[in-house]
Amino acid sequence: MASAELQGKYQKLAQEYSKLRAQNQVLKKGVVDEQANSAALKEQLKMKDQSLRKLQQEMDSLTFRNLQLAKRVELLQDELALSEPRGKKNKKSGDSSSQLSQEQKSVFDEDLQKKIEENERLHIQFFEADEQHKHVEAELRSRLATLETEAAQHQAVVDGLTRKYMETIEKLQNDKAKLEVISQALEKEAKECRLRTEECQLQLKNLHEDLSGRLEESLSIINEKVPFNDTKYSQYNALNVPLHNRRHQLKMRDIAGQALAFVQDLVTALLNFHTYTEQRIQIFPVDSAIDTITPLNQRFSQYLHENASYVRPLEEGMLHLFDSITEDTVTVLETTVKLKTFSEHLTSYICFLRKILPYQLKSLEEECESSLCTSALRARNLELSQDMKKMTAVFEKLQTYVSLLALPSTEPDGLLRTNYSSILTNVGAALHGFHDVMKDISKHYSQKATIEHELPIATQKLITTNDCILSSVVALTNGAGKIASFFSNNVDYFIASLSYGPKAASGFISPLSAECMLQYKKKAAAYMKALRKPLSESVPYEEALANRRVLLSSTESREGLAQQVQQSLEKISKLEQEKEHWMLEAQLAKIKLEKENQRIADKLKSTSSGQAVGQENPSMANASGQEEASAKASQEPVHSTSLIGILTRTCDSEVPDVESREDLIKNHYMARIVELTSQLQLADSKSVHFYAECRALSKRLALAEKSKETLAEEMKVASQNISRLQDELTTTKRSYEDQLSMMSDHLCSMNETLSKQREEIDTLKMSSKGNSKKNKSR
Repeated sequence: MASAELQGKYQKLAQEYSKLRAQNQVLKKGVVDEQANSAALKEQLKMKDQSLRKLQQEMDSLTFRNLQLAKRVELLQDELALSEPRGKKNKKSGDSSSQLSQEQKSVFDEDLQKKIEENERLHIQFFEADEQHKHVEAELRSRLATLETEAAQHQAVVDGLTRKYMETIEKLQNDKAKLEVISQALEKEAKECRLRTEECQLQLKNLHEDLSGRLEESLSIINEKVPFNDTKYSQYNALNVPLHNRRHQLKMRDIAGQALAFVQDLVTALLNFHTYTEQRIQIFPVDSAIDTITPLNQRFSQYLHENASYVRPLEEGMLHLFDSITEDTVTVLETTVKLKTFSEHLTSYICFLRKILPYQLKSLEEECESSLCTSALRARNLELSQDMKKMTAVFEKLQTYVSLLALPSTEPDGLLRTNYSSILTNVGAALHGFHDVMKDISKHYSQKATIEHELPIATQKLITTNDCILSSVVALTNGAGKIASFFSNNVDYFIASLSYGPKAASGFISPLSAECMLQYKKKAAAYMKALRKPLSESVPYEEALANRRVLLSSTESREGLAQQVQQSLEKISKLEQEKEHWMLEAQLAKIKLEKENQRIADKLKSTSSGQAVGQENPSMANASGQEEASAKASQEPVHSTSLIGILTRTCDSEVPDVESREDLIKNHYMARIVELTSQLQLADSKSVHFYAECRALSKRLALAEKSKETLAEEMKVASQNISRLQDELTTTKRSYEDQLSMMSDHLCSMNETLSKQREEIDTLKMSSKGNSKKNKSR
């Protein structure tokens, strides 16, 4: 009987051991799968550290439980080995009691080990706190020493400055002595200048006589040869071709190219802002995928969907304006006809903003009336509504000034030339106002996004959309700031270049006269080119016919190529629109993939926890129940989870096919994830490189600004010194001129006295002659 019972007990233990080995294999496979999944998620998202730690803890607990089970199996084997040679029933109780005592001893050893580890951790924490205190004390002492050295350095700097000031005082005294020497030299130069003035007066007299003769000759030629004076009447003067200023045209084209780049950035930011706003309306406060949104938001979404048809023409109008400014034209307000097209496109965009503004304000009011809206969020919504009103008003103001600038090229009497400079100044002020409004919108929207992210119902889709809107608003702010600073830096050049035209300041009378002037300029350029071009030799008739055929074929091929280029440009525009659409779809698919991965990870967690619970309480009493459960489980299908989904498979025949299919799908997606990760890392490295370059350029710009300010101050001081020296020179010249005038008066008086003395001498001579004659006669 005892041997039969031992044999049955041994069989049960063997079965249980086989079950445990099978479960151990399953657990090992599950651990390997979890490790692979955690590594992939760590490489792809870099945000799953917490889940990875949890999985590692679960793996440690499973290995610990496996060790416990292995120890229990070893204990049972030892018990069986002890019970076989003895073969007595009375020793069973002794063995069981020894087993129990050994288990209790293992439990006590485990508790003691935990206490020892906890005590060791406390000692480590105490030692680290002590070391940190010592480190802080040493740091404070070193800081005190550095402050003392800095105080000594500052005192040395003060002493050096005092010495420097004393040296400057001595230097100024020496400069004063030098200036006195210079004043004496200037006195000598004044004497030389007086002599030169006399010579110049003589030369001036000769030149006046020469020029008067030439003037009479020129007047006679003009009266005989010129039929009328075209500079006398402004209508005729506007048709004169001005002097060609190539530098002015190249500068205007460069400025137009910069403005085109800024407008392109602004158009891209506006497209992103309207598109992401449309996407956000369909998510918050009601998700269109779950429930129907209000009719107001539906209409608002429809209007926002049409934003590209209003925003894209701004870029096209600016591109046409840039193309119209060439080296051969004369660029002033009267000749920029394409500015009217840009003004019309801007007017259509203003109409679009006016159309969506009431819906935008009502949409914000609906968000405020929602039960999910807090007081802080309501305040941010009210601030955003005010900012949207200001943004529309600033665009209207800007459109008004742009339309006024476009008037001289279409309606000559619509704007006076005296108002050009004031309108350009107001355009710069409106651009700065637009920049200020966008800064307010960026600040308020970032606060609103922060509050919405803290809400319990905030989904990943809403967070991503808010981040996209915030990035577009930041891009708008940066673009507005660049345009405002660009226009402010060039507004003086714009005002100065308005005088570029016929006879400098006269300008054009009407767009028609400007067009005629440009035609005359082309004719004059062609005439000058024809004069310089040498006469070509005559071509034979047969060769001319052959060349004509080649020319016709080349023109036809050129027309075909032009059509192909036009078709390719249309395809490119369509592909860009589809690219924007699929980028939005890819963002939404990415969000759904993250949710699906989270759900799969949660389900994996629940299944692994269920298996762990099933393995925590195995005992000898329910061995038969486990056998029945394992038999039922072998008959029923087993559910496994993966990155693709949940697959149902049986344990017998379908395992290889499903596993191969699962491995293929897993390998495909893992390869795709690795490829996307490499692309993301490449993009990150490029962005870091560009950020470093931008930062270096900003530092160089700041240093250049500082050097510019110092040079401006030095130039100001130098100009003051120059003005002071000029004043001293004028005073010295005046004193020398006064002395010269006094000397000339003295010379005049001396001449008068000499003339009187000569007269007296003459009278004396005459009287002496008369006396001598009388004496002779006597």
